[in-house]
Amino acid sequence: MAMNLRLRDDQTEALKLRAEEEGVSMHAILLRAVDDYLARTAHEALVRKAAMEQTTKWAELLERLK
Repeated sequence: MAMNLRLRDDQTEALKLRAEEEGVSMHAILLRAVDDYLARTAHEALVRKAAMEQTTKWAELLERLK
């Protein structure tokens, strides 16, 4: 899927410099950033889900421990 991404001038310049330093394209850096974000948020969602399940499972005990 194609899309347009509008960056501020300072973001574009920083991205360009980083790409030159790493010897990769700006596109490659942005793809890596998206992949990192998706992996991190997927893990956070799993942790939240597990926490909610355990909170529900142990609600009575947690209430008694207050």
